[in-house]
Amino acid sequence: MPITEKANCRPEMVAAYADGQLGASEALEVERHLKTCPNCDAVHRSQRALSAAIGDPALYYKAPASLHQRLAATLGPDQSAKAITSVALRARRPLMWRNLALASSAAFVIVITTAIATRFNQTAPQEQALHDVIQSHVRSLMVNHLADVPSTDQHTVKPWFNGKLDFSPPVKDLAADGFPLVGGRIDVIEDRPVAALIYRRHAHFINLFIWLSTDAPGAGVTTSRRGYNVIHWNHSGMTHWAVSDLNHGELEQFVDLLRTSS
Repeated sequence: MPITEKANCRPEMVAAYADGQLGASEALEVERHLKTCPNCDAVHRSQRALSAAIGDPALYYKAPASLHQRLAATLGPDQSAKAITSVALRARRPLMWRNLALASSAAFVIVITTAIATRFNQTAPQEQALHDVIQSHVRSLMVNHLADVPSTDQHTVKPWFNGKLDFSPPVKDLAADGFPLVGGRIDVIEDRPVAALIYRRHAHFINLFIWLSTDAPGAGVTTSRRGYNVIHWNHSGMTHWAVSDLNHGELEQFVDLLRTSS
């Protein structure tokens, strides 16, 4: 189907072209369309920038060298050594036993993951959410796409989410306190659409991610990862994640303002 007319714009074809997934004839068709359609050309440039950002080695987390020590502390030195040795021996068995070895190895990984999550009191979903919010924060800065609705007016940003999410995120005006609103956008965390509100503190941007949650209300939990400070809390049936390279004290001040103005 031709895509040269605006009514027939197909962003998915443009995204596939940016990723090099189209045949020669389809690629030529998209190239002709990009020359005449500013909207699709913007989609193409954004997709290329996103691909470059995702390929940045800084976005990937390398397991620390202390992992073996943690496993030993969790399972006990003898148990840990026997389990790892057992997996290695099964990997060298004949082909007829390979499937069984892989299944056993997978079960071993599940046990290890569960033990570590329990020991360090951090569930797998929390770790995944932490990874996603930091990655989304970094991506929004690298591809220069902070907001779908750039505005400092909370009465402009809040209604923009209507019909785009199954909840209405609270949007606070904190300009008088030194944290002006920049805008809002839809993002994806843990494979779900969420609200992302962007605030600014001098030259630092804060991404505030909000989505529905059944978790009980609780005080903020603060952590740091890869140079970014993150504060997570639950309130009024929603979970909130604030992430920034802003110093810890000022990020806590921002969160306190949000919570006291609720």
